Amino acid sequence: MTFQDLNIEADMVQALADRGILEPFPIQQQTIPLALSGQDIIGQAKTGTGKTFAFGLPLSQRLGATPGPGVQALIVVPTRELAVQVTEDMELITSNRPTTVVSIYGGKAYEGQIDQLKAGAQIVVGTPGRLLDLVQQRILDLGGVKEMVLDEADRMLDLGFLPDVEKLFSKVPEVRHTMLFSATMPGAIVALARRFMSRPLHIRAAGVDETIAQANIEHIVYRAHSLDKDEVVSRILQAEGRGKAVVFTRTKRAASRLTEELIDRGFNAAAVHGDMSQEARERAMAQFKAGKKDVLIATDVAARGIDVDDITHVINHTLPEDEKAYLHRVGRTGRAGRTGIAVTFVDWDDLHKWALIDRALEFNRPEPVETYSSSPHLYSDLNIPEGVKGRLTTTPPNKEAKREGVAPGARGERGGRSSGRSGERTSEHSSERTEGEGRRRRSRGGRGRSGGGSGEGHSADASTQSRDQQSGGEQTGGQQVEGRGTHDGGGNEHHDGNAAPRRRRRRRSGGGGGGGANAPQAPQA
Repeated sequence: MTFQDLNIEADMVQALADRGILEPFPIQQQTIPLALSGQDIIGQAKTGTGKTFAFGLPLSQRLGATPGPGVQALIVVPTRELAVQVTEDMELITSNRPTTVVSIYGGKAYEGQIDQLKAGAQIVVGTPGRLLDLVQQRILDLGGVKEMVLDEADRMLDLGFLPDVEKLFSKVPEVRHTMLFSATMPGAIVALARRFMSRPLHIRAAGVDETIAQANIEHIVYRAHSLDKDEVVSRILQAEGRGKAVVFTRTKRAASRLTEELIDRGFNAAAVHGDMSQEARERAMAQFKAGKKDVLIATDVAARGIDVDDITHVINHTLPEDEKAYLHRVGRTGRAGRTGIAVTFVDWDDLHKWALIDRALEFNRPEPVETYSSSPHLYSDLNIPEGVKGRLTTTPPNKEAKREGVAPGARGERGGRSSGRSGERTSEHSSERTEGEGRRRRSRGGRGRSGGGSGEGHSADASTQSRDQQSGGEQTGGQQVEGRGTHDGGGNEHHDGNAAPRRRRRRRSGGGGGGGANAPQAPQA
C-alpha cells in the first residue's frame, strides 16, 4: 500500500517520496482515511511508528492546496524538542504548497514568532504555556481554527499541562475536527477526549499489546556499580555496528558531567537538558541529527523530542521512574521498522524499582546480571571487540592537572621554585643585614617601628646576628627546608620559615620614644 492508495494528494506524496518515504505504517493506514472524512480520532501506537504523518497528512489536505492567511490548524505538543520535530515534519508535508508552519514555544524570543503569525501562518505547532501567553496578549487568534491535534497527550498529563490544554480548547470554536495521539492512554486522557471530542473513534495500531516490550528492540539489563558506569558506557559506544547513541540520565547535573567525561575520553558527545538555553539545545539536536555528534546525553525532557531514524543504541545510565518512562526512552531506537539495542543500568538501590518495571513489561528478569567494565559477557552481549578500553584518546597533561586542581607543570616546578626562593631568601637576608636594622625591618611586610636610639639599633643588630647564627644551620648551601616552624625543635623560626618577629616592644606600657625597661639605654654623649 502507498500513500496514494490512501487518497493523499499528489504534491504531498511527492514530497514524501523525495525523502524516501514511500509506504505508510499501520497507524497511518488506519488513521488517514478516517481523518480525511472529518472523524474525530484517538490514535494509540507505540513511539516511532509515524504518528506525526498520521495526523499531519490529513490535516494539511483538509486545509486545501492554497489556504488563506490566518491560523486554521493548531497542534499542541508537550515539549520544545517535540515542537521542533513536528514542525519539521509538517514543513516536509507542505513543502510543495504555500502553507506556512510556525513553531510557538518558550525559551526563544517572541519577535520572530509574532512576525510569522502576523505574516499569516496557517499551521501553529506549540507548547501550551507560550500558546496561552500569546493568546492572552491577543497576538494569537484561535477563533479560526478548523483542525486541532493533541500529540503525546499522556506526556502532557505527566507534566501537568492538562489545565492549560483545557484553556486552549475553550479558545477554539466548538465545531472543529480534533485528533488526539498518544503512546499510552491513561484514564485522565480518556476523560479529556470524552469532554472535548465529538464521538471519537479509538484506533490502536496492530499489535500494541503484543509489543509492550517492543520486539524489534533487544533489551539488555545490567546491575552496575555507579563508579564503573562511565567506563561501561565508553566500551559500549565502541561496539561493532554502532550508529548514533542516546544516553539518558536522571538529572541535569549528571548529564553535564557525563558529557564532559565522554568528550574527555574522545567521543563526539553533546548534551540536551533543561539547564541549557533553547538555542544550545536546538544546536545540539541539529548536530546530532546531522551526524556531527554521534552520542547524545539527555534527560527525560528530550525523551520524546528525538526523532532520528539511525539511532542504534539507547543506554539508560540511570533507571527511569516507571515502565512508561522506560518505553519512551528506549523508543528512540528501533524507529521506522528498524532494530535497536536498549541497555539499562540498575543500581543496587534501584533493584526494587526495577522489579516493578520488569513485572509491568513482562521481561522476567527481576535480578539483573552483575556487570563490570571487565566482565566477559559485556563484550559478547554487545559485540564489543576484545581488548577495547574506555578511552579513545589520552587525557592531555593540562587537563589532568586541572582535574587535580594543580596548574600545569606545578609538580615539577614547585621544588625548583622553593629551592630558588630559599636561596634568594638567604642572599636577601645577608644583604639586608649589612644595610642595617631599619631597612631589614621594612623588608618584613612594612613592620617598621618608630623611636629607639642608636644604642637600641646596635643591640638589635647583635641579637639579630645571634638569631642568624642559630638559624644558619638550616640554610646550608642556599637550601632551606620548606615549612620549618616553631615546632621543628629549633624554636627560632616562625611558621612561614622566616625569622620570628621580635615581641619585646609589645610589653612596653608607655608610648613613643625608646624601648621598655629592659631595653638597652643609648650611650650618653
